[in-house]
Amino acid sequence: MPAPRFSIVIAVHNVRAYLRECLDSILEQDFTDFELIAVDDNTPDGSDEILDEYADADPRVRVVHLDQNVGLGKARDAGMVYATGAYLLFVDGDDSLTPGALGAIADRLVKTDDPDILVFDYARTYWNGGIARNILGYLFSEPGADVFTIKERPELLTLLMVVWNKAYRRDFIEEHGFRFPTGYYEDIPWTYPVMITAHRMAVLDHVCYHYRQRRHGNILGSNSRKHFDVFKQYDAVFAYLDAHPELDSWREFLFTRMVRHLLPIVTNRSRISKGLQHQFFDAFVDVFHRHRPPTYRIPEGVAGIKLRTVERGDYRVFVAAASLGRAVRKSKRRAKKARKVTKFTVNAGKRSLILAYYHAALRLPIDENLVVYAAYWHRGYACNPAAIYEEAKRLAPHLRGVWVVARKFADTMPPGVEYVELGSPEYYRVMATAKYFINNVNFNNNIVKRPGTIYVQTKHGTPLKTMGMALQDFPVGAAEMDFPALLKRCDRWDYVISSNRFSSEVWERSFPNAYTTLEIGYPRNDRLVRATAAEVAAVRTSLRLGPDKTVILYAPTFRDWVSGRQVDQLADLADLAEKLGKDHVILARSHYLTSDDNRLSELQDRGTLRDVSEYPRIEDLMIAADVLLTDYSSVMFDYANLDRPIVIFAPDWDTYVQVRGVNMDLFAQPPGIIETTQDGLVDAFVSGRYRGEDAEAARKLFIRTFCEFDDGHASERLVRRVLLGERTSAEAESQSATGVAQDDVGPQGDGADDDVD
Repeated sequence: MPAPRFSIVIAVHNVRAYLRECLDSILEQDFTDFELIAVDDNTPDGSDEILDEYADADPRVRVVHLDQNVGLGKARDAGMVYATGAYLLFVDGDDSLTPGALGAIADRLVKTDDPDILVFDYARTYWNGGIARNILGYLFSEPGADVFTIKERPELLTLLMVVWNKAYRRDFIEEHGFRFPTGYYEDIPWTYPVMITAHRMAVLDHVCYHYRQRRHGNILGSNSRKHFDVFKQYDAVFAYLDAHPELDSWREFLFTRMVRHLLPIVTNRSRISKGLQHQFFDAFVDVFHRHRPPTYRIPEGVAGIKLRTVERGDYRVFVAAASLGRAVRKSKRRAKKARKVTKFTVNAGKRSLILAYYHAALRLPIDENLVVYAAYWHRGYACNPAAIYEEAKRLAPHLRGVWVVARKFADTMPPGVEYVELGSPEYYRVMATAKYFINNVNFNNNIVKRPGTIYVQTKHGTPLKTMGMALQDFPVGAAEMDFPALLKRCDRWDYVISSNRFSSEVWERSFPNAYTTLEIGYPRNDRLVRATAAEVAAVRTSLRLGPDKTVILYAPTFRDWVSGRQVDQLADLADLAEKLGKDHVILARSHYLTSDDNRLSELQDRGTLRDVSEYPRIEDLMIAADVLLTDYSSVMFDYANLDRPIVIFAPDWDTYVQVRGVNMDLFAQPPGIIETTQDGLVDAFVSGRYRGEDAEAARKLFIRTFCEFDDGHASERLVRRVLLGERTSAEAESQSATGVAQDDVGPQGDGADDDVD
């Protein structure tokens, strides 16, 4: 078999939220003559399983599993060992190729007669959907020879020193023995030596690569002592020059590049903590004197002032110079702001007094034993928070649990459950002083996340539909969304609960914030998993459902495009009830975001069905039901834990996909029978197909995929892990951090535009 044109190497570690997009961007290229070598750098987040899944489906994918984490550079080396292609390309697991990129690269290589290196352009992509081309993109269109050496185009060395915007002739790389180092900034001692050594280079004026700008999780944006690795990486560059005297003319140029790179890092507290800045400065002084060429002259200007302090090793003056620069920039920003005409609306009366009280309460000590619970925008006692509350009472009785409830739902609270009304002084006091916050949506914008407090976002369903930041591509679903405000609210999360790896990927991609994913199952599903025959009988009795009745729970989701958010009852329930007869009972439950459904009320008055939309605990209804009838509601994932038949009625699937967007193809992974017409729906029930062998086989596969962490002990795991601080090795391995902590939120808005399940 002939060698492929390209060997594409991907090193993978903790990127599961973006890995599928990355792999798809490569495997769906119109140019197909390549091999993809994916290196699992001992990733703990399940990315390795995604790689194996793709390798099973596509023979061009080869997965290399490493026994220990070696870092990005050495993982790339491990991938190169298996490369057979004429050219090497490198892609980071959270980035992607643009459509047509490989074809454009291949064409340019042919036109330039296979140079040692082809440099192509890239663009940055942002969480808000923005795309910005490399600001030095003009360098690719400058006139000149198609093939050249870097001495003829030295300005290319001012591009971002990264490995992934180039195609490398593999024979050239092997001839010179280029390999990656360990540690941070690993691209530096690869890119500079490779580019100054190449005899034939070319450029491609085409954006071939999308460089993802993650809000959190970029290691070069993290605060760590590992940033000291930058010094050894530049040492390696100058060691290469020492070993190749013919390249010594590059010494002053590369020294200038080095000092320009190091200067802003010294005082960058997002990378170097204040306590380490002096040490970093001293290391800078050392590398400055060790590698300074005799011909180097310190430039004029602000940079020159700082470099003279480096030359003298005077940290105190360096800090003063840096502070002066910051003060000047700050003064300019203030002046610009002062020129703007800003209008303020000042709240008066009771609200102003309450907010003042809240900000005063924020100075009180944190109550280490206070846990605040809320669910569904303060609608009452429900869902995952309720299950956690009940387990905390059993395992951690020393903790005081307080619920936040909107006034109109206060009378729904169970006896004995302590609560405060939303917006009351008592509410602001508990929000100001609690140690723990547990919610299945977001708290209001004006709530401040104090240092030392812990926020658990439990979610409330497996995300079949598009969520969070991904809604930016769906204007109807995003009509009421304030995405920057949403991100600020989500920045408060410390933990996000997941019931399956599919959800983990979607949450981390759709909510690119700093939190740890807890793959422990949904607490509310504990009851479903552990439901006994006796409990089923008791619940049915409480609902006045006889043992001889077949109970159908009808629970559809809402549709964003329906006026007033009223659910359009696409299933003809009257027709279904008539065809099934009196030995069947339909429990109909509208989604909590829909308005009152008069049609359900009318059908209930006629005795066709029972309207259970206002019933407080859907878990009771699921336990009582023999079969679930739904459309695209996440209730299907929870109900599957009961291992009972599920029927999907999806007459408007194509519209739903286009208008709302989905994260999975329901027709490819149904939980049972799926129908698109009323006649088909009726036949599924009348014929009994809904409980046949095909339906059962689909359900079993669905359960294995989407109920993998639901084993009846999710509540206990959450309480022990978060509220009691216990941690088992198995739980530690099942968690993945998605970034680094960020800022608080501002005191405005009510948080009502969060996405829902």
